[in-house]
Amino acid sequence: MILLSVSRTRRRRLGVAAAAGGLLAALLTAAPAAAIPDPGDSPAAAKDVSRSDQAEARAAIRSGEIPGQDEIVHSANIEHVAHIPKDVLSGTNSDLAFQGKYAFAGNYDGFRIFDISNPRSPKTVAQVLCPGSQNDISVSGNLLFLSTDSSRSDSSCNSTTQPATEKSSWEGMKVFDISDKRNPRYVAAVETACGSHTHTLVPERKNVYIYVSSYSPNAAYPDCQPPHDGISVIKVPRKAPHKAALVGFPVLFPGEGPDGGGNPGAPTNPGVSKTTGCHDITVLPSKDLAAGACMGDGILFSIKDPERPRVIDRVQDNVNFAFWHSATFNQRADKVVFTDELGGGGAATCNAEIGPNRGADGIYDIVGKGDRSKLVFRSYYKIPRHQADTENCVAHNGSLIPVRGRDLMVQAWYQGGISVWDFTNSSKPKEIAYFERGPLSTDQIVTGGSWSAYYYNGYIYSNDIAKGFDVLKIDDKRTDPARWVRMQELNVQTQPDYFD
Repeated sequence: MILLSVSRTRRRRLGVAAAAGGLLAALLTAAPAAAIPDPGDSPAAAKDVSRSDQAEARAAIRSGEIPGQDEIVHSANIEHVAHIPKDVLSGTNSDLAFQGKYAFAGNYDGFRIFDISNPRSPKTVAQVLCPGSQNDISVSGNLLFLSTDSSRSDSSCNSTTQPATEKSSWEGMKVFDISDKRNPRYVAAVETACGSHTHTLVPERKNVYIYVSSYSPNAAYPDCQPPHDGISVIKVPRKAPHKAALVGFPVLFPGEGPDGGGNPGAPTNPGVSKTTGCHDITVLPSKDLAAGACMGDGILFSIKDPERPRVIDRVQDNVNFAFWHSATFNQRADKVVFTDELGGGGAATCNAEIGPNRGADGIYDIVGKGDRSKLVFRSYYKIPRHQADTENCVAHNGSLIPVRGRDLMVQAWYQGGISVWDFTNSSKPKEIAYFERGPLSTDQIVTGGSWSAYYYNGYIYSNDIAKGFDVLKIDDKRTDPARWVRMQELNVQTQPDYFD
């Protein structure tokens, strides 16, 4: 049993019921400049829960079954070393990327750059206002990349929301020059079909390739037509990023008819998302491999030719997976952890009714070599700490903790907090550390919690949707060797070979 370093006893809940172009971004210091955050990019409104669920949440707090509102609890081997609240970017916090002494934090209203040279005292370097959910973020050299997955009036940072039914609407990728971290400069924009929900970099010496994941086409959307059964590929010349351009749309789910060949979803597979694109892709360039989490399907594919990725194997789980969300390889590239974002991140799914196998991680071994490789299911992992029915909680973004001979991962679970877990034995994963806050509300489901939790150069960094930027330190003999692994750059979906 992991003991808490706080006075409240955190007991497992057993009886929880029910459920470009050419534009300079607005650099912020103390107050918003030209553009204003757009309500059209806001998260879903808070949802009421039943009076019985409200009463149960309050009773669970009183009894110590869950933390109190905004109370922080954690295992004894985790230290909370820093917290930086939101500032002028008031929107939803999203993903993280790292380079040298800097952390780059996405937000639905733009992005924020932190100096983390002293992880115990991060400093804000810049805040860039550039609305366009969800502003998934990554960096490579002097370039920063930002996803826009909401229909906008144009590609500028002063754009406003506009219906996707209008042909003039814009969604896609934005490119910034970050050679001066205090003054990021917007240099290019590339429109992509159905926008860019997430993106993944495949960096090369002269160029950076971007795999753009997006989904949910509609015959009424001029720039997002079905079947949307692949990914957009963008090529960005490092020395001329203004020449960034779309170079292809490889089809990953070939099939007959208007829906392509992915998972058909309901009614064939009730409760499972129909595959109309990918949600997220993780590449492992050292092995020329990628893993795609594609709504109703999980795929393994080759990226030997980055412009023409090729599917090797494909799996479905039509019993327990509702929405294949993200993927992580282990260091030896003989396992993949896929996440299921049951409820889309806005529902309370970490409770007894949902159980341990839904809204969880699925651990797959990669059996065989090369084009004969197969994804073979081994087990599920879900946090063992049940949450209140007012807390959105489900498997979300995480990264490896680089330790030779072990498969260790830190992962965000929205209001379920942050979990550090061991999947060295694919069939018997186990949690070894955690950090979480109590519910934002005991009356409603208010979207919050950790969006991304990643390990970088000795510390765990988390971007909390509602609260801000957190830094944690883990002190455990199982993870201690990772302290000696140092990276100059980390985009988690461009997974490094930590020991090369």
